[in-house]
Amino acid sequence: MDLHLDDKVALITGAGSQIGFGHATAVTMAKEGCDIIVNDINLDGAEKTVAEVKALGRRALAIRADVGNSSQVNDMVKNALKQFGKIDILVNNAGAGGAGGPIHLTKEEDWDSTINLLFKGVMNCTKAVLPQMLERKYGKIVNIASGLGKTGSPNNSVYSSCKAAVITFTKSVAAEVADKGINMNCVCPGLSTTNFLRGPDGGIRNPEMIEGVRATIPLKRLTEPQDAANMVTFLVSDVASDIVGQPFSVNGGLSMI
Repeated sequence: MDLHLDDKVALITGAGSQIGFGHATAVTMAKEGCDIIVNDINLDGAEKTVAEVKALGRRALAIRADVGNSSQVNDMVKNALKQFGKIDILVNNAGAGGAGGPIHLTKEEDWDSTINLLFKGVMNCTKAVLPQMLERKYGKIVNIASGLGKTGSPNNSVYSSCKAAVITFTKSVAAEVADKGINMNCVCPGLSTTNFLRGPDGGIRNPEMIEGVRATIPLKRLTEPQDAANMVTFLVSDVASDIVGQPFSVNGGLSMI
């Protein structure tokens, strides 16, 4: 199946972690012919992803920006457009865990930082990229949410609520722009050993809990970054042009909703 991604330009946020969804998506889309703008707050990590994309024969650019900061996002998009002339694809992937624990024990400043990254970041990047997509009457946007955005999760109320907001935002904006040549969808990955589950030393946190979850997954394995990357790459292709505003679970059957 030809996904028709040759010479498309994709901006992928939060693609600097070498074990994350964004990195896997950048490499997968580059293999399909995309040029990649790699965003991350960690510029060194973004440069490593850029090197991998260039090794595949595609153009790539690393841009440091905090997606929760609208000024930085606007500058990032201006820079990307100056360098590449267009942005065909936006993948709103940047994210991290935050404000965890019982809600009455969490801090308001932690709520704010989590909301800024996980939800406001999606809004900032979408708003910044949409005008040139609307002008060209072409664009693909995929937002990375989470299965917890569909189900909720104890001790993860702020994170889960942000991801639920991303899902609803996806549906709302998709309905606004579908007839203008722009597809917007959402991917909800399951539990994966990305940085979300890792402590400051890089080790896996709470391995007993992870094994307990693994046992409940029909596929009996955690979601790999490549699993999410495959779905994102499909959704940004013209093969998926009739798919609009949908939140896709990629979780081995952990939640079938």
